[in-house]
Amino acid sequence: MAFDTGPANAPLNDLMRQRRRQSRDEGGALAASGTPDAQIVAAFLDDPWFRRPAPKSLDRDQFAGLSRAVAPLSDADAAATLVAALAGSVAAGMAWLPAAPAQLLVCGGGRHNDAIMAALRQALPMPVAPVEAIGLDGDMLEAQAFGWLAVRVLRGLPISGPMTTGVPAPVCGGRISHPR
Repeated sequence: MAFDTGPANAPLNDLMRQRRRQSRDEGGALAASGTPDAQIVAAFLDDPWFRRPAPKSLDRDQFAGLSRAVAPLSDADAAATLVAALAGSVAAGMAWLPAAPAQLLVCGGGRHNDAIMAALRQALPMPVAPVEAIGLDGDMLEAQAFGWLAVRVLRGLPISGPMTTGVPAPVCGGRISHPR
């Protein structure tokens, strides 16, 4: 089973670019210094998307309203609110799993953000660790996944199916382009 639980740390990275001209909240220092706005987080988690069963997939702009909601907050409080929303969305996603996982392994840039990792640990009933805890390279996983998808495209195999993104039937994707 695969599905998006929410926007992950994209809104936080957007906030950092817009307000601080930085690519991310390094180590989660800014978010850790703020106070989440519980009303904004509750309104975000009340979105009907979170009540839709898996499989489901998100567009990057699905939750643009969240960024607008934190606009009046200080940088620190906005960052803390976005982190709380991220953790809440992951916790909400756990309800759609057939069984609770023994642990949650975090990949992507969020695993380097101490505020995100702390929020996930507080929101979830299972241990939370970066994927490196089981010997995977979290900086390579996305590249490896796209390599795996590329091989499937080369072999004419599906790259998405009903149980992952909710498409009605398995779908092949991509196009092979040969340079001249």
